[in-house]
Amino acid sequence: MELDIKGILEHLPHRYPMLLIDRVLNVVPGESITALKNVSINEPFFTGHFPHHPVMPGVLILEALAQAAAIVSFTSAGKKPDDNTVYYFVGIDGARFKRPVLPGDQLRLEVTVERTSRGIWKYKGCAKVDGQLAAEADLMCTMRSLEC
Repeated sequence: MELDIKGILEHLPHRYPMLLIDRVLNVVPGESITALKNVSINEPFFTGHFPHHPVMPGVLILEALAQAAAIVSFTSAGKKPDDNTVYYFVGIDGARFKRPVLPGDQLRLEVTVERTSRGIWKYKGCAKVDGQLAAEADLMCTMRSLEC
C-alpha cells in the first residue's frame, strides 16, 4: 500500500511544522514501512540549527522514524487517529547518527516491526540518504486512548 500526503494526513495526527513524512512508498500492516522525507532549506529548524551550516537535528530524524512507525501501527490496528487517540514514544535504544542530513537530501525511512506486546510496539528503524545510513535506532511506541 502506498500513501500520498492526503493518505498520510489521514493516518497521522501530526501537522505542520511537526509532520515529517512526505510520502509512503510501501506499508505492510504489522510488518514494515518505507517512507520519504524531503529535507528543504525552508524547514523551520534550519534558521537556528545552524545558521551557517544547516543540519537536520538528529532528534527530528528519530521523530520521522517514529511517525513512520505510527503509520504501521495505525494500519495494523485498522484505525485512524482521532481526537481521543494519541501515539507516544516510550523508548529509544541504540540511536546512532552516521552522517549529517542537509538541505536538499531525501531521507528514506525504513521501519520494521520487531514485536508487539501489551500495547507496546517495538521497531527497528533506519534513515538513509542516497543509500548511505544516516541514522538508526530501536524504537518503542504505544497507542493510547484519551477517553476516561
